[in-house]
Parts: sequence; C-alpha cells; structure tokens
Amino acid sequence: MKNRKVKLFLIGLAVSCGVLQNTARAEVEVVPVKNVIVIMSDGMGSSHTTITRWMNGKPLNAEEHVSGAIRTYAADSLITDSAPAATAFATGNKSNTKLVGVLPYRATLPGAQASEDQKYRPYATVLEAAKLKGKATGIIATSNVQHASPAGYTAHTGNRNDYTDIASQQVYQDIDVVLGGGWQFLLPEAQGGVRKDGINLENVLKARGYGMVKTKEELAKWNGIKLWGLFSPNAMAYDIDRPFIAPTEPSLSEMTDKAIQTLAKNPKGFFLFVEASKVDWASHANDPMGVISDTLAWDASVKVAVNFAKKNPGTLVIAFSDHGNGGMSLGSKKTDTTYDKLPLADLIDPLKKARVTGEGIESLLKDDKSEANIRKIVSEYFGVTDLTTVEVSSIQNAKKGNMNYALGPIISNRSVIGWTTNGHTGEDLFLYTYGPGKFSGTIDNTDLAKIQEKALGLDLVATDQAIYQEATTRLVGYEIQVDTIGLSSVLKVSKNGKTVELPCSTDILRINGKDIQLSSLTLYIKETHKVYLSEEAVQKIESELK
Repeated sequence: MKNRKVKLFLIGLAVSCGVLQNTARAEVEVVPVKNVIVIMSDGMGSSHTTITRWMNGKPLNAEEHVSGAIRTYAADSLITDSAPAATAFATGNKSNTKLVGVLPYRATLPGAQASEDQKYRPYATVLEAAKLKGKATGIIATSNVQHASPAGYTAHTGNRNDYTDIASQQVYQDIDVVLGGGWQFLLPEAQGGVRKDGINLENVLKARGYGMVKTKEELAKWNGIKLWGLFSPNAMAYDIDRPFIAPTEPSLSEMTDKAIQTLAKNPKGFFLFVEASKVDWASHANDPMGVISDTLAWDASVKVAVNFAKKNPGTLVIAFSDHGNGGMSLGSKKTDTTYDKLPLADLIDPLKKARVTGEGIESLLKDDKSEANIRKIVSEYFGVTDLTTVEVSSIQNAKKGNMNYALGPIISNRSVIGWTTNGHTGEDLFLYTYGPGKFSGTIDNTDLAKIQEKALGLDLVATDQAIYQEATTRLVGYEIQVDTIGLSSVLKVSKNGKTVELPCSTDILRINGKDIQLSSLTLYIKETHKVYLSEEAVQKIESELK
C-alpha cells in the first residue's frame, strides 16, 4: 500500500455577537489504511471518563491515545440529539433532531447548510461507501442495533424511532456483521416480535446466508463470515449488571473482538462501528454506576481494537463521544466550601459497594416493591443501607424501565457527584486515535466522516450520487407511482406495458415475479413523499422496460 498522505485543513468557526469568527486551525494528516474501527461512547463527557478512572484505580486504555477535541453541535442547535450527531460523523453533514442519514430541513449554526429541495434527502454513509468498495462492514451496539447511532451508518429516515423500518434497511444493507440488542424488531407480532407488517426479517437473513446467534456461547463458537447476533429483544444489559440479570449476553469487548476477527477475513479490509450505547441512558438518569460500568466497557473495546491495530499496522482506530449528557460534575453544591480539601474517598467510597445499576435493582426486585424487600435488595446490591422514607417511596413509585432515575440520584447524593440536567449537553469532547496519520486540534463532528472517508480511500460525494437519485427526476418518461400497503411502500415503474417493482427499504428489484438483488437500497422518505434509488437500479429498469 502506498503511504500517500491526504491533508485536511479543518477550520473551526465560533459565534460571537452574531458574527462568525475563525478559531483554532486543525491540521489532520490522513494516511490511507486498510481498516477503520470507530468506537463511540454515547453521551460520555470528560467527567464520565474522570470518575471512571478514579473508580478503575488506574488510567483508562483510551487515555494514552487522546489526540484532540470534537465540536458536537447540530445544524440548528448548540446541543445535539444522537440522530443528527450520528448523521454528522457517518455522512459528513449536520442535520436536525430525529433525522438519521438525511439532510436537514433547517440550518442556523456555522458549518450547516439546508435547502428546500434537499431537505430530508438521504445521503451516503461511510459504511455504504466502504461496502460498495468491496470492504467488509460491521456495526455493534449495546442498545438495540436500530438505535440512532448505529442507524446513522446504516439507514436513512426522518424518524429515528421508526425501528422496524430501520431494521429493514439494515437487513437489506447486507452488512457482514451486526451484533447487539433488538431482535424484536426483526420479527412479526405473531412470532414474539413487534413488527406489524407480518415480515420475518430473520428468515431474510437466513436465506442470505447469515449465521444467527443469541448467546455469548454461540458467539464464541461461531466461525463464519456473515453474522447477525442479537442477544436481547431490545437493549442489552449494562455491563455491570450482566452477571446478575443477563448472564448469556456477551460483553462489548467480546462482540468487538469477534467482529474484528470476522471482518478481517476480507482481503480488501473492513469498516467497523462500535457503540457503548448506554452511557447515554445512565447519564439521562443521573446514574453514576451505569456511567462507570459502560465507560469501562467502551474502554475495554478500545483496547481490543488498538491491540489489533498494533498487529495490523494498516488499521486506524478512532474513538470519541457524540455529545455530553447529564452535566455530570465531580463536586456538587455540598462541596461549595470544601472543594479544596476534598478527599478521593468522598467521591468513590459511596460507590464501591454497588454491584449493579438502578436498572439491575429493578430486575432483582422483580414484582416485590415492599419496603422490606427494597431495603434488602438495595443494601445487598447497591451498597446503600440508610434509605430514607422518601427514597423508599421514590423507588416504589418509579415507572417500569425508569428505576435508574430513582436510584441514580440516591447514590450520587451520598457521593459528591453533581448533575445539572437529565438531558444532553453541548461541550467539546475528547478525540482518541491510534494508527497512521496525525490527529490534533479541535475538529467538527462532520470532519470525522471526512477522516474515515479519506483513510479508506472512499468518495462520499460520488457514492451519494450513485446510490441516491430522486426517482421522478431520474426516470423521466416512465410512469411512476408509490403504493403503500400498511407500513410497506413499493415503487412501481412502468413503460411499454411492463412494470418493475422496487420494495422500499430493501435492495430488491422485482420483475415478472423474479427478485433481483441490487447493491443499494431504494428509499421512500415519508416527510417529502419522494423515492430515491441507485443508478444501478435505473439501469436495470431501463434494460427491463425497453
């Protein structure tokens, strides 16, 4: 491989009194590589890594590779949602809340652009471009894999919560390895899933030659090249909770190792995205145990990736967070007058006896929320032996799935941890890199996509033009209609008495009852009622309908 360096000059912009001003200029040398591994921790700020280091008793693996910082804002907000954040680092375009893999409808902040004719338009991702170049591709998440961040690389929609449609797009993307939670979004209601369209996507995967695993033992034994492993109907457990409530689930590092070893079988190289999803969820709940648990899981995965990169020099590892969350601080109102004499014990001793998160406590309580059982379980598994009557009541009144919101503040108050919000925050975040090239200074989240693109020798603009063309503009002279039956949409193109069908959110072209598999998706964007298809699909249509 030629050691050709591509220099990106990344100019940061800031807003001051309504006037754009230049800030620090970051120079990034991008060296072409064979493999790129992206490892993201959702919602992880600097306080998250700091408290995790203190609890770990030694520096994190990632700390050795700090190389810069990332600006995280969205197209129209100083504080980003996970969906536009993922769109930024997967496509190189800023976007709006809830939008995944599509261009924004509104842009008000520096570096963001929006136009009426391009709003909600799908844009090619790094993963899609890597796949078309012949590289193996993979995604991993500890949430359901249809969640916003993994969807940013694999799907295009105006609603990040449309998990069943995202699941369809991911299945028909032909990603080589998919690991995480969320099997319920592949199955119809009649078979234990939540799909209302009656489609069984597991059958589609099996027909396409994928191995299917659902436990860590099955994952460890599996030795093929195409794999889906979904280990929970929805999100997976926090890492600290797994021994108690989900012992058959693999760790994030185990999934990362299996994915790397599988993808590395491709002689052309690979692209892999890994997400420690639930640092974000713990931060929303102000639960420090969830934060520490899954920041450590993220860090263990960084170690796996870096160890592979050390043995395979043509590998670039990029680790970061998409946004802050919770406004977590080491110090609170109770330390206003004592902060300069604060011992480490005040921070970590109240946390040392906790063996699970609030979510783990909820599972261990089962249906018994009596005061006696709460005090017993919280004392044994959370290390809190002095619950107040008010705290017991808050646990009893916690809605299903929200126990972290009750127990997080309880243990935080016994420590010196402060929280400012249950929402996201907008600070710059650390960037960690290992491998060829130089990464320094402060860059934008959209620059992450450009770095991945250049490192893998991709062309996102050319890929986008090849795979997402608006149907009515490209298919002039053809009769075009979109039929929507239930939750499914089908593009029908007719000419000369013949009709071709392209089921949306799939890579299928159907003619005379025969399915032809394409290299890219056909997409129906509900917000604009537009359909997008690839140049390959256009050429097939022209050939079949001539």
